[in-house]
Amino acid sequence: MSYYPPTSQSIATRPATEPAVPTVNLGALIARIEEAVTEETASIRTDLRFDIKASNARKSRYLYELTRALKGAREGSVPAEHRAGLVKLRERLADNETAIRAHLSAVNEVATLVRNVIQRAENDGTYSAGEFGYAR
Repeated sequence: MSYYPPTSQSIATRPATEPAVPTVNLGALIARIEEAVTEETASIRTDLRFDIKASNARKSRYLYELTRALKGAREGSVPAEHRAGLVKLRERLADNETAIRAHLSAVNEVATLVRNVIQRAENDGTYSAGEFGYAR
């Protein structure tokens, strides 16, 4: 089969209402992101087996979708019916950030405790150079 590039005539015959890019239901996208962020926040606080890596990947995909949906929109050009949803999403993201910071702080504390235990075990004199007469 041969490929024939579109001619000016074939482009001109397309309906004017046909979108060049598929449209996104912004309200549904915002609600989906809000649900994912709320779920992640709750899971970080309660579920010890929560897969934060998978959740982060999902949030990244949603951010990409939202960025594409809002591409070219200025601050004041977001439709009024979506502004409240974006404000609510911002609040959910702030709660999510607080939970993630607390989680990272706890992980850091545990890592510090483990590091200190390992250092104390190594410094008990068993394997020190002074025990073997090498350090003078």
